Amino acid sequence: MAIASAAPLMAMNGALKMATNSQSYLEVQDNSIPKPQQLIVISPSGVQKERMVEEAMYVLSAPLATSYPHKPPKYSDCAPLFLKVQLNHRYHDATVKLNQFGLDWITTTHGPIHNCNGALDSTRNVKMSAKAGVLASNGDIEPLRRCIVLDIEGTTTPISFVTDVLFPYARDNVGRHLDATYDSEETQEDIKLLRAQVQEDLENGVAGAVPIPSNDAGKEKVIAALVKNVEAMIKADRKITALKELQGHIWQTGFKNNELEGVVFDDVPEALERWAASGIKVYIYSSGSRLAQRLLFGYTNYGDLRKYLCGFFDTTVGNKKETKSYHEITASLGVDHPSEILFVTDVYQEAIAAKPAGLEVIISVRPGNGPLPDNHGFRTVKSFSEI
Repeated sequence: MAIASAAPLMAMNGALKMATNSQSYLEVQDNSIPKPQQLIVISPSGVQKERMVEEAMYVLSAPLATSYPHKPPKYSDCAPLFLKVQLNHRYHDATVKLNQFGLDWITTTHGPIHNCNGALDSTRNVKMSAKAGVLASNGDIEPLRRCIVLDIEGTTTPISFVTDVLFPYARDNVGRHLDATYDSEETQEDIKLLRAQVQEDLENGVAGAVPIPSNDAGKEKVIAALVKNVEAMIKADRKITALKELQGHIWQTGFKNNELEGVVFDDVPEALERWAASGIKVYIYSSGSRLAQRLLFGYTNYGDLRKYLCGFFDTTVGNKKETKSYHEITASLGVDHPSEILFVTDVYQEAIAAKPAGLEVIISVRPGNGPLPDNHGFRTVKSFSEI
């Protein structure tokens, strides 16, 4: 018997055990349940637990006794971790629900939330809609969300910062960076990626691509060819991993030397803090490398904002204009349904790609963003305060 999750079983008989295919298990059942009624959920090892599907889990009756050469199941080495996660989720879900009802989850009476002056907190005048989600004070229905995935350029950060600051810095410093770090393992890996990309570009007749000589030609000639290719890629705003990885390493030097400072819109820090306090997990999905993303949010004009972020996705998960990328993100986040994920972007093509994957989509309208098609069909916001 395959199941979609362990939660329904616990609700059914209060007797559930988690096991691996080596028959190690985590016991989380109520010991008052008779042994014959207790169950074990067996799952394959080597599979990320948050990415398990119902076909990968099987329910068996708990073994009452064993005889040689069979061995009884043993507790999983991860048993303490699984149990802690389960307890934390139960507590977390309860506090989130209380907060959504405007009730204080800290006090034992769980009365209405008061502000620091003892008055009722009027900023939390929301009601729950059992069918649709949260009914906001303006009358709009807000879906219940577990995760928010944010684009960067044109969403959290002005496009001008990327085009007028980050890109020129990478372009102007690529030669210096390659020369200073040429023999490092990191830079050699970057060069390997660039060689492969340039070879593909040459075969496809991509404008600006020039051959990169072998290492036998000498460091200077190799770097000169790399610089020409990178400059052409930046000028064309190529969304390719080889370029993004190198840019991230160049920007790392700039941020750590205080030559660069990340910029976010004024409403972003407050929104990140508010969402985190509400129990919503926030992730970043950008064409920039994960390193570049961490740097931008770690060194902002509002300080280090990474404490509000749960993870980063880049083009290694897939192209942002392809629906399969959003299926991959959904699987990675481990939500019950993709509609529990809100994706915010300024790019219409990305919104079009995310929608068939089942994500809720909002388009960010910021100063400097490109125009949207008429009758595009998506909700738009000018500030995160609207979410």
